[in-house]
Amino acid sequence: MVHPRVLSAMAKPLIGHLDPAFIELMNDTARLLRQTFLTENRLTLPISATGSAGMEACLVNLLEPGDTAIVGVNGVFGTRMTDIVERCGARPVAVEAPWGRIIETEAIAKALRSHPGTKLVAIVHAETSTGVLQPVEELGRIVRDAGALLVVDSVTSLGGHPLRVDDWLIDAAYSGTQKCLSCPPGLSPVTFGPRAVEVLHARRTKPQSWYLDLTMIEKYWGDERVYHHTAPISMNYALLEALRLVHEEGLEARWARHQRHHNALKAGLAAIGLSLASQEGHQLWTLNSVAIPAGVDDLAVRQALLADFNLEIGGGLGPLKGKVWRIGLMGESSTVANVLLVLHALETVLPRCGHAVRGGAALEGAGRAFAAAAGATG
Repeated sequence: MVHPRVLSAMAKPLIGHLDPAFIELMNDTARLLRQTFLTENRLTLPISATGSAGMEACLVNLLEPGDTAIVGVNGVFGTRMTDIVERCGARPVAVEAPWGRIIETEAIAKALRSHPGTKLVAIVHAETSTGVLQPVEELGRIVRDAGALLVVDSVTSLGGHPLRVDDWLIDAAYSGTQKCLSCPPGLSPVTFGPRAVEVLHARRTKPQSWYLDLTMIEKYWGDERVYHHTAPISMNYALLEALRLVHEEGLEARWARHQRHHNALKAGLAAIGLSLASQEGHQLWTLNSVAIPAGVDDLAVRQALLADFNLEIGGGLGPLKGKVWRIGLMGESSTVANVLLVLHALETVLPRCGHAVRGGAALEGAGRAFAAAAGATG
């Protein structure tokens, strides 16, 4: 869902991508992005493309042929990073974990010890395909002590989970506008710290991608304002307004809202015999991966939810296809009403698909969780 103010912003008259008014908008956007990433990084801007381009921008700008990159792989997007590393002519070292589980910090440390001279470590903070929240707070020091850069995928965490780029010693991170920022898809916020910028400027070869070459893009977004590409004006209007909404709510309040609604959904699911498939203690608040009960047809449930309630939830990807449902609670979509809607819908549909439930049980479970959260906050 997108806030009406964001949609209204997209309807504003177009101006040129080097117009003084648009340059002022660029400055405001970069400032609010820095506040959202919790960083002082000067090179913080939205790439004019979706989150996958942010992933590619980080990797193609920091890797050169022959470099070694350690990649955490426990889902679709770690796998995708490995592919991009190979396309850069670099050598990926995959540190794997079963889908649905975190990659242990010690496994990354061991890989760094086994591969001295590693250029960077890339890891997914919020694995959208599995619902796992990867602990990255301790990785920055380990990676930095090994002389490498830490690159973090925060597509499904920025604005919904704590992410402290500077405090956690993250050298580069990327995200997407359509998740917790509640802006339409089309831009990918990225941030590069001083160590990453130093590597960027010391390259021996040009980056693999002309369009994503940050040595040129930074001149457009920096003080020089050198033309590089025609920025998507309306999308930048939308992002600026979405970021204003984030900071009007406050980052910590926004994180707490996502956690509160996740906990209520989880409690409601438990009351009707459903559990999360992701590792306990490391579950995303923004993307809830629900184990499909034995004997229940994945597609039949999702089709019924869409037909009867106009409610779309995601199916499993890769090895989790047919095994999990993925329920997003992100940004403007993370509301009490949506938690109650999906629980009511599941209570209605599941008995028709072979999973008996007691009517009202899920809503009662969620209600208790909401009441407990209200009591905890006074």
